[in-house]
Amino acid sequence: MARALRIEFEGACYHVLSRGNNRCPIFQSRKDYQDFLELLEEMSDRFSIIIYAYVLMGNHYHLLLKTMEANLARAMQWFGTSYTRRFNIRNSQNGHLFQGRFKSILVENDSYFMGLSLYIHRNPIRAGMVKRLSQYEWSSYLSYAYAGRQLSWLNTNYILSQLGDGEESYRLYREKVNNYSDEARSVWDDVKFGFIYGSQSFIKHIKEKYLPDHQDRELPQLNQLLKDRNPEELIHEMAQILDCDIQHFKKAQRLMGDDCDKRDVIITLLGEVGLWNNQKLGEQFGLTHSSASRRLSRVRGILKNKKEGPVAEYYNMVKKCLGVKP
Repeated sequence: MARALRIEFEGACYHVLSRGNNRCPIFQSRKDYQDFLELLEEMSDRFSIIIYAYVLMGNHYHLLLKTMEANLARAMQWFGTSYTRRFNIRNSQNGHLFQGRFKSILVENDSYFMGLSLYIHRNPIRAGMVKRLSQYEWSSYLSYAYAGRQLSWLNTNYILSQLGDGEESYRLYREKVNNYSDEARSVWDDVKFGFIYGSQSFIKHIKEKYLPDHQDRELPQLNQLLKDRNPEELIHEMAQILDCDIQHFKKAQRLMGDDCDKRDVIITLLGEVGLWNNQKLGEQFGLTHSSASRRLSRVRGILKNKKEGPVAEYYNMVKKCLGVKP
């Protein structure tokens, strides 16, 4: 399995999340939640990390943080090991608690921080765990929404200062959370190349300063990022390689056989390049967001199971013609 691309530098900001192994619970008692927060405080001090927001759900967690040193992987490895040890001892378990390596999204600051904090804090509502966020104890929302709950290791000033000073900032933050309307279009749709959330200038800066010029076969996200391609031109080029008509794909109510295979391969490769999210992919091919997602899943399932046939043949043919290494 290809390893995830990690970019680390002093002052880097991340949205970090991890799930329980096989989606099993990572919290089974109040003490588990308390231990998690105690370790967050210790990690903040031990590794010089600023924590801006968090939410602890039943089988996963979200963090918004900044590393003052280039040490995210080292800090999260310590954190995951420390929490797993405590959890297993208390709950008479052994083995892995988390599902593989943690996921990290490199985040631009300012408005992106604000939007992510809203997304993170809305998790209990989306999951149907509470009707009002003020009822949920295990997130940093109460520290952002009410002056009475402040944690010494949690930095709320950076985000709240964008709204004003004093009591007014708390009220305005409550309003922003309640009016947050990006639920249907998940924040993940705006993540580029699987690991960067920010403006085009931010993405360009990261590419120029922190990515090597060569491609690493074990880092498919890096290969994607190095391919500065216009999506419309890329579609046209892939259609020529596969000898198919994109306009026919858009107009046809239902595609069968070879046409279906070619369209699905083009959608999958566009998704891998990371230039468009599923919503945009669907619009380009006359599909809904969920239909585009199913097309991607179909091709990825075929490739994962190493099935021979036209889908795999078209997929490899296009990548080869585009100069992408297998």
